Amino acid sequence: MKPDHPTHPAPLDAADRKAVAPVICYPVNSLPAPDLAPYRAAREGWQMIAEVLVPAREARCFDVPAGCFFRITSIDGPQVGDLNLWNAVDLGERFFSGKTRALHGTHLSAGDRMWSNLPYLRPMATITEDTLDWYGFDGFGGAVHDVIGTRCDPYTHNLLSHGGQYHHCCHSNLTRALADATGLPLHQAELHVHDVLNVFMCTGFTRDAGQYFMKASPVRPGDYLEFFAEIGLLGALSACPGGDCSAQHSSDQAQCHPLMVQVFRPAAPPPGWAPSIANGYDRSHGR
Repeated sequence: MKPDHPTHPAPLDAADRKAVAPVICYPVNSLPAPDLAPYRAAREGWQMIAEVLVPAREARCFDVPAGCFFRITSIDGPQVGDLNLWNAVDLGERFFSGKTRALHGTHLSAGDRMWSNLPYLRPMATITEDTLDWYGFDGFGGAVHDVIGTRCDPYTHNLLSHGGQYHHCCHSNLTRALADATGLPLHQAELHVHDVLNVFMCTGFTRDAGQYFMKASPVRPGDYLEFFAEIGLLGALSACPGGDCSAQHSSDQAQCHPLMVQVFRPAAPPPGWAPSIANGYDRSHGR
């Protein structure tokens, strides 16, 4: 955090330096925006091929074939979830929240894509529907579905609580779910768990100190976030032990609810659609 009382005096031209206009780091004008109409039309006649209930304070894995949809739905009460995505045939390719944030901003909604890590850097999934898109940014700077938080984890909990042991943090839940789905030992599965899309979570940064904050999620039963799989995916979703994250993370006291994941196979893919391909950068010229 920036100090309340700086130890160095401001220079005479401090106001001019602060007034310099910002420059967008990654202009995305050249990045083709997906046309959502064909995706949404592809829902006509789709069939649900899988349904996975994610219990409160737990996580579950699910498979999504390329060219299929999946939905994460609030079913019993306000609840946030932490989402991991991997290439279904290569755990080495996984969701890259940092680059997704750089390309689309701090909070995602319909039309944004979830990009994979280097050297692949390709769309893994496209968000096709967001029933909370009405929320926008509130007066505190908060918004829904962030890619700025990392995931609650037992190591940070241990650090901040001076030795507290808690085993239902989202990191722990995702680790157990991935181990169960793949047969990997826990210590190996843990290495594949990564920074998340915080589904339904309402977050932002405080205006004064720039601290990451959370507040009660506006999600209600029936709200959902829908995705289209641009490649074959293995997903994992944790129903966060913070419930709607109105008070705290890593809690056995917060009221928590399950989440539902449903996978749908369209009768036909969107016209002209093909699975996304890995980034075309020629690495032989240097990394």
